Amino acid sequence: MTNPGQLVDIPASAVHLGQAFAAAGHQLYLVGGPVRDALMGRRVTDLDFTTDARPEAALAILSPLAQAVWTTGIEFGTVGAQIGGDACEITTFRADRYDRVSRNPTVAFGDNINDDLRRRDFTMNAMAVSVIDRSFHDPYGGLADLARGELRTPATAEESFADDPLRMLRAARFVSQLGVTVADDVLTAMKALAPELGRITAERVQAELNKLIGGRYPRRGLEVLVDTGLAAVVLPEVAALRMTTDEHGQHKDVYAHSLQVLEQAIALEQAGSAGGSPPDLTLRWAALLHDIGKPDTRRFVQAPAGGRQVTFHHHEVVGARLTRNRLKALKFSKDEIEDISRLVFLHLRFYGYGRGEWTDSAVRRYVTDAGPLLNRLHKLVRSDTTTRNKRKAASLAATYDHLEDRIAKLREQEELDAIRPDLDGKEIMAILQIPPGPLVGRAYRYLLELRMEQGPLEHSQAVAELEAWYARQASQD
Repeated sequence: MTNPGQLVDIPASAVHLGQAFAAAGHQLYLVGGPVRDALMGRRVTDLDFTTDARPEAALAILSPLAQAVWTTGIEFGTVGAQIGGDACEITTFRADRYDRVSRNPTVAFGDNINDDLRRRDFTMNAMAVSVIDRSFHDPYGGLADLARGELRTPATAEESFADDPLRMLRAARFVSQLGVTVADDVLTAMKALAPELGRITAERVQAELNKLIGGRYPRRGLEVLVDTGLAAVVLPEVAALRMTTDEHGQHKDVYAHSLQVLEQAIALEQAGSAGGSPPDLTLRWAALLHDIGKPDTRRFVQAPAGGRQVTFHHHEVVGARLTRNRLKALKFSKDEIEDISRLVFLHLRFYGYGRGEWTDSAVRRYVTDAGPLLNRLHKLVRSDTTTRNKRKAASLAATYDHLEDRIAKLREQEELDAIRPDLDGKEIMAILQIPPGPLVGRAYRYLLELRMEQGPLEHSQAVAELEAWYARQASQD
């Protein structure tokens, strides 16, 4: 039988490292994600190792070999190093115990590889290959689970998740990234222990959710979150969508619609990006959250043809507020919060265009309000069509094509992406002979509004408009 360890490509830097550890009388294993990814044929980036050497001994072995060494995790048994261009982390065998109040373990070093592997999150991450002799260690059946594409835990799922509830989010993340499924007993434990996720810091939750959203199969990962009740803890607005039917009361609810919009946005993202580009998390989050204002704005009204229909008026406004609040709670950056909530706020703006009511001024406002998010807004709006009516879908696509054509033509005529008043603040003060102050800002906003409505003005016309406006202000005071 082929030794699975022979299937794992061990870089030269790791071989060199293994020789140094062996010379010092210690074991060294490539472990976890790198082994899993190598067996799956995925690209391996960072290298994780485990060893029987205590941290101080590992540091002494590493220091002469490494271009750089970092010891920020040494109290937890981890020493990092840059060796031959590879980022390596070497961790002493662990046999930790958890207090099950926080997720911080009481660090205890172990003496053998099998006990170390048992404390890891999933069996497919609990495989190791000796860097010294290529022996393969898989005491918990990770290779078989990897072949089946099934997530199981080395210890019982209840024990594993009670120790570290973040592992439940990691399960959903691996579903998204690797396309695997979750074993029934693991799902059962996730449902029972979902409230424990409240022990995890927002920063840790955000990191896992971003990896999930950026994965290859984010819909599957999100479905795991919602079905197990984890979403009710970390993304309650998404979980709430499952109870809300759309305004037509037809084949889909808002939850299913939102997942479909996410998938369609990803397809447009990938079609317009170079190979190997990182996922557009801003677009993906906006696609997922664009309708989260619907549950709070659902109303049942009398339909024109009789009966009742459901409406969600101004759900984009409510949705933008909810998006801002949720992302803030998850410790997203200010810029990320602004961009994602802005896309949610703007995603319905286009639908007024289909009635032929938009002037050039309205097109300018659309571009100006979107700013640098315009290309993402194009993708979001186009993705927000999930109707099965092919004629309606084609009509909406053609209408948006027309809007984009109008934007392109206006761009040829004007500096559409950087609309400014025809006079700046210094010119306003010089023409009106006024000092800096609120009046200058009011004049600036008036000229900006005029620029939106009429397009670029000749300098003399802009001066005349400014002086006329100023005269009106004086007469009103």
